This record gives sequence, structure tokens and C-alpha cells, in this order.
Amino acid sequence: VQLQASGGGLVQAGGSLTLSCAASARIFTRLGMAWFRQAPGKEREFVAVIGGSGSSTNYADSVKGRFTISRDNVKKAVYLQMNNLQPEDTAVYYCAAHRGGGSSHLLPRYYNYWGQGTLVTVSS
Repeated sequence: VQLQASGGGLVQAGGSLTLSCAASARIFTRLGMAWFRQAPGKEREFVAVIGGSGSSTNYADSVKGRFTISRDNVKKAVYLQMNNLQPEDTAVYYCAAHRGGGSSHLLPRYYNYWGQGTLVTVSS
């Protein structure tokens, strides 16, 4: 499985961005898909996850109400709509996939596949 993330960029505080992640998986619906982020000098942290059918999601407390994860199983893609971005959201964002298919895995070690990351910079 290969994952290709895109959509990062520079945005002012309060602005919005949508990240995309395209997957090469043969059976995409078997994969739980997530977004993680890593700020300079910090550990990689969970942002959001969505189950294989798209009906279950989970979010980090820091992004609840501002970010929305979704997926298109026909296009084999997952998205992260980010609204009301703040400087503390600045990080490299990674999409990741796990073979379990669910939405309960919040730790990086459970994920089998990773994209290359896309940088989001939020200016104050």
C-alpha cells in the first residue's frame, strides 16, 4: 500500500485547508485511515481516524469541532478538512493506514503504512 498526501501550505490563523491522501490499496475499505502530525521537536501525535466504511470516526481533543476526516472509497482517498487553523496546528501532517479497518487505533505503532507528509504552516 502506498499513500500520497497533499494539500499542505501556508495559511493565516483562522483560515482553512483541506488535506488529501490517495491510496494504492487493492481493497481500500479494509483499511482504517488516519491523520497524524508532527511539529518540530515534538513527537508524532494522533489527529483523526476513520473506519473502513466511513461511518465511524475519532478525533484528538485538540481538533474536535475544527477538523473533519472523511473518505471516498471509490476514489480510494481520505481527506482532512481543517477549519479555524491556529499556529499550534503547524506541523507536518501524515496520512496512515492500518489493516484492522476500525477507528479505535490512536497510536502510531498500530499503523502499517505511512505517507510522506505534507507541511501545514499557520501564521499568527
